[in-house]
Amino acid sequence: MVTTQISLVQIDNYGPWTVTPEPRREVDLQTLQSRLYADLCQSVGREGGYVFFTRFDNMIAVTNGLDRADHALIQESIANRYPVSISMGIGVAESPRDALADATEVLQTAGSAQDGDRREILDGDVLEDADRNDTDVQIAHFDVIDVTGTYTDRVDAFETFITVEQGYAALMRYMHREHDSLSFFVGGDNVIAACPGLTAESYEDAIEHVSTTASVDLQVGVGRGATAHDAGMAAKHALEECRHNGTRVERTLTADD
Repeated sequence: MVTTQISLVQIDNYGPWTVTPEPRREVDLQTLQSRLYADLCQSVGREGGYVFFTRFDNMIAVTNGLDRADHALIQESIANRYPVSISMGIGVAESPRDALADATEVLQTAGSAQDGDRREILDGDVLEDADRNDTDVQIAHFDVIDVTGTYTDRVDAFETFITVEQGYAALMRYMHREHDSLSFFVGGDNVIAACPGLTAESYEDAIEHVSTTASVDLQVGVGRGATAHDAGMAAKHALEECRHNGTRVERTLTADD
């Protein structure tokens, strides 16, 4: 059984802060957002987690292996080094979609993202060590089949970007609605998804949907592990098997599969 812990990271009062006492330069805001994202990637990554930027003022992390104290330490570090603070809601469920819904509810219940009085909230359920196992997290690593030969070396860079984004959007929407998964663009032609215990047929279904609706052909490697890092590395190796074998879906199998 897959049990995913999801943490929603939200910059406190960010909208009002960006225009107080007057609108701040966009380049400064982009720099702050990118540095904050990089710091969170490093902090969460040290404990085996993954962070995804989504809208930058909201970031989503797969945090199996991080307890409440780990989250609090990250909050403290950010508050000490940035002009903004962060709130974190945590959710645990078999479905990453449900875990994120629970994490989101934690922050929404605590107050609006633009509420100046809501600061450094940290609440929600954490997966206890006694309940963890080596197959809690399922990560799928998608990429576009021969993106270089099909797009990068043949059409202009923006056309390639549009094509990849259209494929990502189709995959993200379908995996969320049909398979309770959270999919994130991570650069190049790569999409990483946190998934429940899906079968090979489910991934074939998603790939076929993207091919039909966005005319983008994908392949995917799937891995399981105790943390996002463990599962993600297994998924990377499975994706290499796709490239080597010319297959569309490869999984690192466990006793549960």
